[in-house]
Amino acid sequence: MTQRLALVTGASRGLGAAIAEQLALRGWHVVAVARTVGGLEDLDDRVKAAGLPGAGALTLAPMDVTNDDAMRHLCRSIHDRWGGLNLWVHAAIHAAPLAPAGHLDQKDWEKSLATNTRATGMLIPMVEPLLLAHQGTALFLDDLRAGQPFFGAYGATKAAQMALARSWQAETARHGPRVLIAAPAGLPTATRARFFPGEDRTRLADVQAEAARILDAL
Repeated sequence: MTQRLALVTGASRGLGAAIAEQLALRGWHVVAVARTVGGLEDLDDRVKAAGLPGAGALTLAPMDVTNDDAMRHLCRSIHDRWGGLNLWVHAAIHAAPLAPAGHLDQKDWEKSLATNTRATGMLIPMVEPLLLAHQGTALFLDDLRAGQPFFGAYGATKAAQMALARSWQAETARHGPRVLIAAPAGLPTATRARFFPGEDRTRLADVQAEAARILDAL
């Protein structure tokens, strides 16, 4: 297979969707993973509507990254069909509502742990052999909220995710796969709107432009 292949987890909305869209428009074949079927279909519609010559294709995979069996089956299918991956972009996240640490909702805490931390620890061993097969790259998206007031659930579990990514980065520096960490600008996404509902969104960066900037840096 000569076409480059990317796996984007968390591809139905926000920066993950924008990165998946930019990759497809640049000629990549993108396996787009998310729970929201409608969001994945909207992504597919946007790529097709662009009508760019040489654009890549999308394989929509509506599944939950916290479902170990589903993700294991997906990675096995990628191996059997394409032999490996050139790029993995991990953008899946659960943005728990802001709350004092002393009043964390148990369900939100458990979901934050499952999506932001545990899923990452399960996915890295699944995806690493696929990236090694094609000398690929893993890309994580940082968000420095750890320790900020009211960001207990999101900040702590996102920080744990990034600690895993940085350990993996240090361990694979000599022999691969390449692990990169990007720090996106503030974006007018639904996740940020939950955190800062009253802010002036016109001052935030354009999502598509930020996705293009991050990919250019690869």
